[in-house]
Amino acid sequence: MSAQQKNDVETQIKQLQTVSQQLRSEFAKVIVGQDTVLDELLITVFSGGHALIEGVPGLAKTLIISTLSRMLSLEFNRIQFTPDLMPSDITGTNIIEEDHTTGKRVTVFVAGPIFTNIVLADEINRTPPKTQAALLQAMQEREVSAGGKTYQLDAPFFVLATQNPIDQEGTYPLPEAQKDRFLMNILIGYPNREEEESIVEHTTANESVDIDRICNGSELLAFQRLIRDIPVSKHVTGYAVDLVRATRPTEPDVPEFVKEQVSWGAGPRASQALILCAKCHVALGGRINVSTDDVRRVALPVLRHRILCSFRAEAEGITTDDVVNRLIKEIPEPSKQ
Repeated sequence: MSAQQKNDVETQIKQLQTVSQQLRSEFAKVIVGQDTVLDELLITVFSGGHALIEGVPGLAKTLIISTLSRMLSLEFNRIQFTPDLMPSDITGTNIIEEDHTTGKRVTVFVAGPIFTNIVLADEINRTPPKTQAALLQAMQEREVSAGGKTYQLDAPFFVLATQNPIDQEGTYPLPEAQKDRFLMNILIGYPNREEEESIVEHTTANESVDIDRICNGSELLAFQRLIRDIPVSKHVTGYAVDLVRATRPTEPDVPEFVKEQVSWGAGPRASQALILCAKCHVALGGRINVSTDDVRRVALPVLRHRILCSFRAEAEGITTDDVVNRLIKEIPEPSKQ
């Protein structure tokens, strides 16, 4: 990267930082607390990925996503996943119409709610795997096939799915292949007492909040390209790869606890996600240099849904977060060349 190119990137990074600060300010008008959730959601969106947002009912998962779509001036559709939802209810279907000019019948494709910029897949684990799988092609290829034809989805396109904990009644665990297509798995916890008190005060009064439009689709796409232009040293890339490879119990020289507690580790898509999310994390903060600390910062939401714990670990109450946190402490950084 030449000196001029670096200056141009740094200027655009400062613009992105300003947009990020404005988004956080507008978000605070509607949502109390949840700063970490917003950080991870912004990383997902500006990286061009999809997010799986998990938490018990009543934690404003739907409101968070709808508010984000308003701030970004993007088209937004909500799909409520239920046990009787069919794949065509998501992607669309062909119908037969009569051409009033010729009197002939023609087949017309009626687009489903997935043809938008932001899809809120609400309670995605309430519907059986057949319907969950209808999102796979759209999430990975940004296209939908129906009636022998392929239809492209407009950019930007995000699937932001919410799910309740899978140990609740009437839920279907997401297939591993689909979980891997989510860039991040974002967990929403309960608010603290002060936050909950503020939530109750604001939501039980006659208050209306106007949300400003901060960014549009074309600007968002430009920022996504900018983030991919950020250089990353081989030292940082090597650390991300080492961290991911250490989750695989079949790899040589992995920590002993991984062999005991992990049945299946993360694939190469996780290494890509770590670097991309680390780039986005520094860019949103107005920086251009990616460090191993930035990789560690995004490791939990990137890896927690890509690791499968063993039966032994589950019996002992060990979670994937426990495994990732321990790996962060034990995996050394590569030596700098």
